[in-house]
Amino acid sequence: MSSPARIRADACPGVFATHDAADGPLARVRLPGGVVSAERLRVLASCAEDLGDGDVHLTSRGNVQLRGVTRPGLASRLTAAGLLPSPTHERVRNVLASPLSGVHGGTADVRGLAGELDVALCAEPELAELPGRFLFAFDDGRGDVAGEGADVCWRAVTSDAGTVLLAGVDTGWSVARGEAVAALLAVAREFAAQRGTAWRIAELADSTAVLPRGPRSEPVDRPVRVDPTVGPLGDRGVGVAPRFGQLTAAQLRVLASLAGHADLAGHAGHAVVTPWRSVVLPDAAPDAVARLHAAGLSTDPAALEITACIGRPGCAKSLADVRADAARLVPAGVRAHVAGCARRCGRPSAPHLDVVAEAGGYRVGGRLLPASRLAESLVRKENP
Repeated sequence: MSSPARIRADACPGVFATHDAADGPLARVRLPGGVVSAERLRVLASCAEDLGDGDVHLTSRGNVQLRGVTRPGLASRLTAAGLLPSPTHERVRNVLASPLSGVHGGTADVRGLAGELDVALCAEPELAELPGRFLFAFDDGRGDVAGEGADVCWRAVTSDAGTVLLAGVDTGWSVARGEAVAALLAVAREFAAQRGTAWRIAELADSTAVLPRGPRSEPVDRPVRVDPTVGPLGDRGVGVAPRFGQLTAAQLRVLASLAGHADLAGHAGHAVVTPWRSVVLPDAAPDAVARLHAAGLSTDPAALEITACIGRPGCAKSLADVRADAARLVPAGVRAHVAGCARRCGRPSAPHLDVVAEAGGYRVGGRLLPASRLAESLVRKENP
């Protein structure tokens, strides 16, 4: 069933079209596949310090945001660093890729596919008109980003072949790994031609109309699984969980220093921002964990169990300082998302308890509770 098409303007923020938040302009910087080099991490740290609120905020699409950007010069600095390869396409460069690919697990190595798609996407002028919510994904077969609601996703079935998903549903269209980028772009072109007022493929009356004609096999409902992206990973990797996905400029520089050398396969030193607001260092230094802890960064997977939107004072719609309340009131061991209003921005796709601020307290499972009783109530809840 299609979703209702949207008639208001696409307001997804970028660098040239920022969002007017309560704490000042918000700029979103796309990182296709979540991949960001050590040098670009340092550039983002400097931009946050010099032009914004001093922090870098991770998003649920593996991108980053700078808040309170009240001083000029951000676009020129990001362009010089290669973080804005196309001013016309900046808001449509939304690409997920399995962040642990090549580090630990997975059926196929999808490293490089997001970057390849990004270059090809920016080379097609007509695709600059895609909505800012349109999302591409490359899943290495484990099913992690396949569950993130991408409009079009290539999911590996073998090391060199996979299937195409539309809005998370397998279409039965088998595509070789070497043709995955071309296949996803073909779907995007068809969507751009047919979409009318739709922002997402799920909003089309017939989503399969964006597929090319030809034989397709029987669709298969494969499991979705998100492997831990925090803690020791593979032989040399390590993942960190910044509190509520927020990194200081100093912490970003620590990540850059730990990601600043090439790995054993010759890939340049880099970090990977995941859709779950963690950061993976695929080939970290031997003393990485100690240095991360010294910088105030957690390598405990449990640190991702409690999430929250930006809340007050950053959002004018929020009814509470939800991050302060989440840190103070939500007990350890409870997987919950604390939101400042019914929009529940930043809500994770994994099972969790919704804790939503209202006048007079927080609503949990249909009950409105004063903040003073929140911890007592949540500790009695069975985790999803």
